[in-house]
Amino acid sequence: MTSMTGGCACGRVRFEAEVDSDEAYLCHCRMCQRASGSVSLAMIGIARDAVRWGREPDWYASSPIARRPFCASCGTSLGFAFNDSDQMDLTVAAFDEPARFRPIANYCSDSINRAFLDASRLPEKPVGEIDSVTSRWASAGLPTP
Repeated sequence: MTSMTGGCACGRVRFEAEVDSDEAYLCHCRMCQRASGSVSLAMIGIARDAVRWGREPDWYASSPIARRPFCASCGTSLGFAFNDSDQMDLTVAAFDEPARFRPIANYCSDSINRAFLDASRLPEKPVGEIDSVTSRWASAGLPTP
């Protein structure tokens, strides 16, 4: 088991999780799509008691059977939890080291937006080559993230 940290974009909500696997999945359900504003949500399954919140997240009752942790200050989606389960899911991107995880499955595949499923053949443009981004960071006196 490995202790891993993560949190929201603004840093208000932080967590430490005891992670025992590098296996993640992509959820394509319409609830995850709408909750995240994305075509899918990369998640890992974890026991609720394996997650310690430095500051308790805000929770959104996304349906009568589940709720979602998030940060009300910056809007970061942090996961998903059925109301009646001792398991939950954390978003891969919320971890400080998300590259540790690898996707092994597509869940709720009937809602997959196939045009975005495999972007590996699309041209790549590093952030340093996107002038509209780098110039704004430079004007703010900050390095490009």
